[in-house]
Amino acid sequence: MGSDQTAGPESVDFAKRLAAENAAKAASHAHHSDDAHEDHEHSKAGTGMLALGALGVVYGDIGTSPLYSLKETFTEKSHPMLVDNINVYGVCSLAFWALLIIISVKYLFLVMRADNRGEGGILALTALVMPKRGSTTAKAGLLVGLGVFGTALLYGDGIITPAISVLSAVEGLGEVSSSFDSWVIPIAVVILLGLFFVQSRGTGAVGKVFGPIMIIWFLILAVLGLSKVWSEPGIIASVNPYYAVQYFTHETSRAFLSLGSIFLVVTGGEALYADMGHFGRKPITVGWYAIVLPALLLNYWGQGAFLLQNPEAIESVFFRMAPEPLLLPLVILATCATIIASQALISGVFSLTAQAVQLDYLPRIQIRHTSSSHSGQIYVPLVNWALMIACIGLVLGFRTASNLAAAYGIAVTMTMVITTLIFFRVITDRWNWSRTRGFIICVPLVLIEMGFLGANVIKIPHGGWFALAVGAILMVQMQTWRRGRILVAARIHRGERPIEDVLDEAEGIKRVTGTAVFMFKDLGKAPPALVNNLRHNKVLHNTTLIVAVDTADEPRVSAEDRATVKKVAPGVFQVEVSFGFMEDPDVPKVLAAIVHPGLEYDPEDVTYFLGHESIIAGKAPGMNPLQEHLFVFLNRGADSASRFFNLPTERVFEVGSRVEI
Repeated sequence: MGSDQTAGPESVDFAKRLAAENAAKAASHAHHSDDAHEDHEHSKAGTGMLALGALGVVYGDIGTSPLYSLKETFTEKSHPMLVDNINVYGVCSLAFWALLIIISVKYLFLVMRADNRGEGGILALTALVMPKRGSTTAKAGLLVGLGVFGTALLYGDGIITPAISVLSAVEGLGEVSSSFDSWVIPIAVVILLGLFFVQSRGTGAVGKVFGPIMIIWFLILAVLGLSKVWSEPGIIASVNPYYAVQYFTHETSRAFLSLGSIFLVVTGGEALYADMGHFGRKPITVGWYAIVLPALLLNYWGQGAFLLQNPEAIESVFFRMAPEPLLLPLVILATCATIIASQALISGVFSLTAQAVQLDYLPRIQIRHTSSSHSGQIYVPLVNWALMIACIGLVLGFRTASNLAAAYGIAVTMTMVITTLIFFRVITDRWNWSRTRGFIICVPLVLIEMGFLGANVIKIPHGGWFALAVGAILMVQMQTWRRGRILVAARIHRGERPIEDVLDEAEGIKRVTGTAVFMFKDLGKAPPALVNNLRHNKVLHNTTLIVAVDTADEPRVSAEDRATVKKVAPGVFQVEVSFGFMEDPDVPKVLAAIVHPGLEYDPEDVTYFLGHESIIAGKAPGMNPLQEHLFVFLNRGADSASRFFNLPTERVFEVGSRVEI
């Protein structure tokens, strides 16, 4: 959890317990039932409409890859490729098989079946393999560590994608007129500023036009490609893997290094999985096979066919395919498409941040919900402005899409490899498949992705370091926060006493009107705020609730499983409230909805007692000095627990204490 007074090792135990329960359920029926349930739920809204929505959100990133992927494959400064028949056919063949194997097979057919109650993404996948009781902590730590690192890397992707997408589109103005060359960077910066400034309004209203715009975009991709394939139909033969093999035997070393750029055709793969909860697997699959895949293949084949006849056009092959009178409208449409692609990544980072806060890997920060009907539509101010500064910094620092392409790819390839490794544990532990079957499926995927990763390694000195630096910094921050929270909880909980013993000693103490809610993680123990209230004020409220809030390892918790109540003494109740890691914890709303014998109170007459710890770096064992100071810094910047739990600030009373770590 993200609250000072409710964190601790118990959150891990609770997640373990839920993971064990979910694993037992998974063993009793096939995972396909979850898919059927998810598809049935989404079918109510209409698969067609959901598929349309998916075009605007899910496929924005991969849909704008034709702007730069083939171009970068041939023009990469460290290993430029000759534009000849062997290389063009080979690149088109690799693009075809990459889309087929990585997107169609891995994500749509396999990984998206590993949903966490309908939600996807590497953090949700990691929650699926939370250790059961009795599991070795080394294996659990490695899996969780991989998941956290993959999550951190996606932040780097979220920074680079808006910058490279917008730049690559605006650079098309140079094809309209050379006088626009000096305006490319200012226009890109203005677009990015506008994009981030409208985030606070939410994506609900804008989202309605995303789908139609992307339909136009994909149709244009298909028409442009088909117009060139028509004059060079032989390019379709590149579906034969023979051409990919010939490509590698022609110029082996350069061909291998070019994989780093060819990989750009599938960079939106993780977005498919991460955004699954918004649309469902079936609508996303329908959109892919009905529109996206045919349009992408036709455009890549069209670019290949055009290059065979015009090899000198490689510097701007996408825009050169368009008739000159339609060039400016195409640049405008491409810019709209890249803005939509950027929006999808920005929204994904917002959702990722909310999940990380709920799972206690990031400090509490302000998270605003921008829609009353769609809980996934959120706005995170701190993350938004940080992304804006970073994106504009990248545009000003790298200046061209080609330079930025060197920074792009390594973070995504690493995340894809990590996803495959964790997926292996899901199919063997959750789906009860044999290890042999798991190896047959996952080893080929890992080998392919490791090939892409190896080719991207050479990009590290030329810009790839940026994504790795972002991932490393966030990885250290997330692990430090998690470790520090556990240590703080251990320090606070020393000397705790059972609630029954404390209440027995308070027998006969004066009762006052009203209701007191003590937020405290340890059910069965007396909250320090309650003990201090009894010791110093000598009073106990007529109705006293000791509330523990846990984050489940599932995205959402049903209403009937939301809260459990236990009476421990006259007028004193223990309440355990559970939220999914995708939900906004609203404690007053949950408490007001509880129906339990003997528990009656006025929700408007409640005082909330919170523990507030002042953390200082000391000599206590558990963390190295640098991590201690980092944790203290992060703790000071954390959002207030009252806001995190949606408590009415005018009725919150904080009890402070000093904790040394």
